[in-house]
Amino acid sequence: MNDLAGRRAIVSGAARGIGRAIAARLVAGGARVAIADVDADGAATAAAELGNGCLGIACDVRSMADVTAAVAAATDTFGGLDLLVNNAGIEIAKPVVDLTDTEFTRILDINVVGTFRFTKAAVPALAAAGGAAIVNMASVAGTAGGPLLSSYCASKGAVIRFTESAAIELRPAGIRVNAVCPGIVATEMADRLAGPIEAIAPIPFDELIALKQGRFGTPTDVAETVAFLASDDAHFITGSHYMVDGGLTANLF
Repeated sequence: MNDLAGRRAIVSGAARGIGRAIAARLVAGGARVAIADVDADGAATAAAELGNGCLGIACDVRSMADVTAAVAAATDTFGGLDLLVNNAGIEIAKPVVDLTDTEFTRILDINVVGTFRFTKAAVPALAAAGGAAIVNMASVAGTAGGPLLSSYCASKGAVIRFTESAAIELRPAGIRVNAVCPGIVATEMADRLAGPIEAIAPIPFDELIALKQGRFGTPTDVAETVAFLASDDAHFITGSHYMVDGGLTANLF
């Protein structure tokens, strides 16, 4: 298990799903974690259940004021910050011609600009800590297009490019920046995608997943990769994006 003892972290969108699993894995490794989520009750419940001095923070990543306050609360409570995990994100599965400006812009505001806002707000504290890390949640959808997911693919592709650029800029400050690209993971998001994808796929969704990536991924699969990138074991890794997809993106047939 990657050693995260004493690390001070903030994870956005961590009240449930992949974010919750990431927070739990960081706590298991010895970190103290601030759980930032637009669902204030969910964040508080997750923090209480995970223990180890976890902090629940109400935060909408669309608000720079919320993000700045969340970083300040985590830094003040923990006495500093060593790790930021930008996990908050949403998806919309619709044909291009049916997407509205509002829907497309909302995806970008949360998935891309939210990642930027938290990064900008956290950099001073991360730089002060030395040897810090940022892990951004991208997706296999950020590496290739897919039907019904134009807005989501665009947002996650932007997260990957942002990760690479930020890694170059922040390396002199001792901050590593990497991204994780999950495949189809067994979460509420996958449940929402099943119907629209089945409507255009030649086989049932479960069979499609079995064919392309062997099985559904689990939030824990993703969390383990985040823990590695957050640890000193990844001290020479920055500007990379890691596929956690059971071979989905390598499956040509």
